Amino acid sequence: MPVPVPVPSESDPDPRWQFFSKDKHWYRSPWFAGQHQIMIGFGCNDSPWYAPDARCPGSDGFHHGIDIAMPCGTPLRAGGAGVVLAPDGPGAPGAAYGTEPFRIRVSEASGSYDVLIAHADQVMVKSGEKVRRRQRLAQASDSGAPDGCHLHFEVRPAGRGVDAAVDPSPWLQLTSD
Repeated sequence: MPVPVPVPSESDPDPRWQFFSKDKHWYRSPWFAGQHQIMIGFGCNDSPWYAPDARCPGSDGFHHGIDIAMPCGTPLRAGGAGVVLAPDGPGAPGAAYGTEPFRIRVSEASGSYDVLIAHADQVMVKSGEKVRRRQRLAQASDSGAPDGCHLHFEVRPAGRGVDAAVDPSPWLQLTSD
């Protein structure tokens, strides 16, 4: 049974309780515990958190990852094997990603990618550490997030910045129940 994210009411104008995705499915992923809903998808959206972007219609902004709403403290796990990157290396995330964002470099046949996990706390991995699938990495929080506790999941080609982000859906391996 899904654990609902606390939402006072759909008519509440407080943006912490608004989802900017029409997707009402509950998803599981090897990257997090439980079942949760997508708050903000990858790409153009009308969330107030992003400046207008030329790639998007009207005044919509561009979101470089996928935000999945979940209660604070939800365990975050590695969905695949990789190596934790130095926090200040090429492509390092800025303050908008919270106090403890981290990246894991994963390699596959198509190349190497950096998976960015943001708005986490109690990070249990450190720079240079090899992580294995299902290893506990951290827990979800609202660190640096104006819209409540969630997982921000972003994927970039290795060593690249935010503008190189690609749709992270394949890496999340979402399944709907």
